[in-house]
Amino acid sequence: MAAIHTFYEVVEEKGKVKTHRKRKACPRCGAGVFLAEHEDRYSCGKCGYTEFRKK
Repeated sequence: MAAIHTFYEVVEEKGKVKTHRKRKACPRCGAGVFLAEHEDRYSCGKCGYTEFRKK
């Protein structure tokens, strides 16, 4: 299982701690499911959604 620090970045802004997602979320599954990064596409392992990268 992957470590949580590979998915989120913790940043302090104006005295408050905020988290930013490093990876794209699946538009079908929601914010808790991330898209896998391949050379030419992003894909969701849960629902099979695929988004191709532009060259």
